[in-house]
Amino acid sequence: MSLFNPLTLRGVTLPNRIAVSPMCQYSCDNGFANDWHLVHLGSRAVGGAGLVFTEAAAVAPEGRISPEDLGIWDDKHAEALAPIVRFLKTQGSIPGIQLAHAGRKASTHRPWEGNDAVLPEQGGWTDVWAPSPIPFSADYVSPKELDRAGIDRIVKAFTDSAARSAGAGFEVVEIHAAHGYLLHEFLSPLSNKRADEYGGNSENRARMLKRVVSAVRERIPELALFVRLSVTDWVEGGLTVEESVEVARIAKQAGADLIDCSSGGSVPNASIPVGAGYQTPFAERIRREASVPTGAVGLITGPEQADHIIRTGQADIVLLAREMLRDPYWPLHAAEELNVKMSWPVQYLRAASKGSTARHGLTELED
Repeated sequence: MSLFNPLTLRGVTLPNRIAVSPMCQYSCDNGFANDWHLVHLGSRAVGGAGLVFTEAAAVAPEGRISPEDLGIWDDKHAEALAPIVRFLKTQGSIPGIQLAHAGRKASTHRPWEGNDAVLPEQGGWTDVWAPSPIPFSADYVSPKELDRAGIDRIVKAFTDSAARSAGAGFEVVEIHAAHGYLLHEFLSPLSNKRADEYGGNSENRARMLKRVVSAVRERIPELALFVRLSVTDWVEGGLTVEESVEVARIAKQAGADLIDCSSGGSVPNASIPVGAGYQTPFAERIRREASVPTGAVGLITGPEQADHIIRTGQADIVLLAREMLRDPYWPLHAAEELNVKMSWPVQYLRAASKGSTARHGLTELED
């Protein structure tokens, strides 16, 4: 098993173990994908990534992080995404979509415009929902507590969005239960103070995620289903790795095929020991103790590092984010560095390796 071996999950086969991690682009109008997304995602497919994820796609308009986030709450959103999906497939990549609800972290500015709430007169909204009426910080909207009907509504929103995703041609769906967004808010005791069956012990706090995974799996039985978890909150009294192992077991039993292991995001004051591959041990532990395939993400930058993670069984895939922004063709360059034969797009063969210009009979001017 190595970085460039295929991986089959359910009926979907990834051509290699390299995935483009979901990365918000904050470039939509009313949730619609556009030319930016075609070029952004398409470039990574041309670059050889086995799996290309969209950014977090909101399952409801009030579930967006910012007004400029991607959406999948309407059939027309799926229609806008379908051409992008088709292009990704023509390049040999598996198209994936991450379904999300921002919960109490909704209606905020894009990162380059500030870190506080967007007011209704600025295009924001006041219907911000959470397990408990606790704001993320003083700069965010104070959320309303979800009642049973609201919980049912959101489960249905995830399910309907998954069906739209399948209709658009996506082959992998990831449920976002990390980084302080709604499903993570249910999982974390820092944001979930409920006294009903959705609060209290870790099993109850995982009930919302279990419902979503089960409902989505029933609706899209043929697609690969991932769940992204924040395995730890990095603060005392928060979600622990031990609890997340059990959450991973619950998600697997509900129908998840792979757990994408991230961390943090539940509170603004966490002290996170960031470093190369700092979250990879979470993927290894979840994989071993919950007996489920995992993805490793977080400061994975070098080909040898990524290959080592796969070869040593720490994870089944690696998900790259910032490194893919720096180099859309990272997989092609990684293959060359690891001495693995990988097909380049025919349009780019003249640059596939040193000396290729001479071999293809191209002059410097033509090149």
